[in-house]
Amino acid sequence: MDYKILFEKENCEVNERFDLVVSGIKSNILNGDFGDSNKVLVDYFKYVAGLVDKIDKVYANVVSGKLFDKSLEELQVLNNDLFGDIVGEKYNCNYANPSFMLSVLSDVFDEDVAEEYAKILSFLVVEVRACIPYAYEARSYEMTIILELFSELFNIFMEKDIDAVKAAKQAIYYYVSDYSDVIGELRVREQFDTDLTFAKDIIMNSDLEDLRYLYMYGEYVSNCEIEMAKHLNSLPEEDIVEMARTYTEGYRKGFIAQGIDLSKKSIVNIRFRVGFERVVRAAIEQFKEMGLDPVIYRTGVMARFRGTNKVGYYSTSPNNQYDYDHRFDKALFVDKAILDKFLVNSRNTYEKYKDTLKKYAGPACIEVFGEVPFEPQSKKSACSLSDKQEKFMLEYQTNAAILSNEFLKRDEISFTIIAYPVPDIGDDFKEIFNETVKVNTLDYKLYQGIQQTIIDALDKGDYVCVKGMAGNKTDIKVNLYKLNDPSKETIFENCVADVNIPVGEVFTSPVLKGTEGVLNVSEVYLNDLKYIDLELTFKDGKVTDYRCGNFDNDADGKKFIKENLLYNHETLPIGEFAIGTNTTAYVMGQNFGIADKLPILIAEKTGPHFAIGDTCYSMSEDLKVYNPDGKEIIARDNEISILRKTQMDKAYFNCHTDITIPYNELGEITVYTKDGEAISIIKEGRFVLEGTEELNKAFEALA
Repeated sequence: MDYKILFEKENCEVNERFDLVVSGIKSNILNGDFGDSNKVLVDYFKYVAGLVDKIDKVYANVVSGKLFDKSLEELQVLNNDLFGDIVGEKYNCNYANPSFMLSVLSDVFDEDVAEEYAKILSFLVVEVRACIPYAYEARSYEMTIILELFSELFNIFMEKDIDAVKAAKQAIYYYVSDYSDVIGELRVREQFDTDLTFAKDIIMNSDLEDLRYLYMYGEYVSNCEIEMAKHLNSLPEEDIVEMARTYTEGYRKGFIAQGIDLSKKSIVNIRFRVGFERVVRAAIEQFKEMGLDPVIYRTGVMARFRGTNKVGYYSTSPNNQYDYDHRFDKALFVDKAILDKFLVNSRNTYEKYKDTLKKYAGPACIEVFGEVPFEPQSKKSACSLSDKQEKFMLEYQTNAAILSNEFLKRDEISFTIIAYPVPDIGDDFKEIFNETVKVNTLDYKLYQGIQQTIIDALDKGDYVCVKGMAGNKTDIKVNLYKLNDPSKETIFENCVADVNIPVGEVFTSPVLKGTEGVLNVSEVYLNDLKYIDLELTFKDGKVTDYRCGNFDNDADGKKFIKENLLYNHETLPIGEFAIGTNTTAYVMGQNFGIADKLPILIAEKTGPHFAIGDTCYSMSEDLKVYNPDGKEIIARDNEISILRKTQMDKAYFNCHTDITIPYNELGEITVYTKDGEAISIIKEGRFVLEGTEELNKAFEALA
């Protein structure tokens, strides 16, 4: 349904307010005369008002239908006009940059005042920029409340003899609090309401050969999206259909493997990178054959309100540092009361839509890799959570996950993830793309048999030792679950190409007590951030110390890891130990020099990996899972997740990050039985267990 019609009621309720606030911004701020007022603040507010004027013109073009008549060149100019000022080096001199904001404010305000002003005013730019996608979706309700906040803060900062910081923070607090019920319901509705077809309409109704469609989302469009779409347009239809089939069949097989009845479901959430529309269109048709209708929502909008990362559709970020600088803007308003209100609103919304939620099958994700590497710069001028706020947020995230599971039971849904390279990966993009298609479609029956051989050896073990080589300092003992009936039970899951594509790993939830040592990797990308010489120390399966070589100052390195890898927890347990078997993917990474750019989805299959956080069976531990040989995988819990039976709030961390040791840094993986027998699986980066020799053949293709 056309969004202009679908949101007609909501928009009509605020149209008068919208017109009033926009006209006020244009006349009073953009074209206002401020006499001898503070020039720094005047220039700032005029800049943001100019941005509002641009967004309003987009909105008018969308409502009138004129946007869709623009030429490709006109749409490209418009896209650059909306996003160009924060792209690349331009961000260094943009008001959204808290460091730049601080530098200009420091010339006219005391240091303490300038720091507080910089955080608030740079945050405000980000909020106003959130109106861009709303304009493309013709959603004036959300635009109105944001622009009213902008007008209110303008009045606060331009008024003399007032504590502007206190007044501004109070205004922001009530802006978030007062609209949390309405906005919260819209966010949930976006996730499950199949009538919200903004993105689906673009995908299904556009001429995908006409690249103007890329500019209809309201996202930044880089050369990467353009070249990706062109490449997919160059492929035969049968290739596109098969790419989609690998993805959708993986989804279907996941339900079979977990014993979940897919026929009871009717909603699938499709997540993808802009530029992949041709594959997504084919997938939508294939999901339709399964009785599933897609919901496709925008990452950016979700992220603003939920702190999520790439959970919908998204494009290249105009500037990764911009995103990083504002990841903790919630520090301006977060307290226990507002988070408790979020939970109450969420429960009310879930109750309202509970019948729809029962139809939700889970996400189907197309991830990408090969983006331009990003090493963040840590800025003291950016917002950061206080210790008390960190505590509140961790409690909230736990309670929100428990609440979500109450209405979206994880043992009743599944997922699938597949990954492809994007043109940013370099001149070998097309060759890498073809090789990735090959990796994603390897013979799962072959791997299933070889991996069963590895599992048979592991099931004999009391513990496993993993050691690094070639400068890698890994030396860790992994305590294994003990079997009661080896004829019917197994410790490791035989992971083939269903929920996690491609094939290539066996994994378990290790026993925490007795799991100890050091995990080290020379270079790795985790959640789009680069870690150099990452080192984690474990005792009884929990992180006790950590460091990395990203910064000259060790304290900055620890802060970086705590915020982005431990998610501000004081410690995290090992939730998973796995052995990757996809040597073909490893060789692809080495031969093309992209090993450090491979996504976790593929990288985790190219060596042993440890995941810190929750187990792979988080919140679905009671669902019995079986390997293809019929044995039940009984290592689904650990000493922390089992607390769900008595202390639910202490059982989960709501994170799971895989850290892989590549074969070229792997000295050995050896299983030790209770009798002291040593069974080697890998030595010096090569498989040595009898029955696994086939995996070494891929290494012969190493350049």
